[in-house]
Amino acid sequence: MIPRRRGPNHEASVVIPMIDRIGGEAALHAMVTRFYDLMETAPEGARIMQMHLEGHGLAHVRPEAFDFLSGFFGGRRYYLEHHGHMNLREIHAHVAIRLEDAEAWLGLMDRAMAETIPGAEAAQIGQAFRRAALALVNA
Repeated sequence: MIPRRRGPNHEASVVIPMIDRIGGEAALHAMVTRFYDLMETAPEGARIMQMHLEGHGLAHVRPEAFDFLSGFFGGRRYYLEHHGHMNLREIHAHVAIRLEDAEAWLGLMDRAMAETIPGAEAAQIGQAFRRAALALVNA
């Protein structure tokens, strides 16, 4: 069930954005931080980290991920404001992504979400992340 709330004038209910359901930008920031901490330290993150180093580097990764995910979760679309699009395939077109890479990314993100995001929301986000990650496989 998707959580809903009444509008300000008690009109029909509206869907509560995922960003609000997880605790706002602070919770999203915690998730992104934990994910990249894991990517940089866990053995299963080594290939993903190498892909970033071969791409645009690591300096931009955390803020860009936060900016993208804020919009992806129904919050402010910072990435769109800065880059003019939210095309995930275009963002990753410069990187060869194998199925194993997508699965490693998903495993690390599942760990980060388990530590930072409420269970029901983490499960729903995980499903969306799985579809997105598998759609990016190009090698």
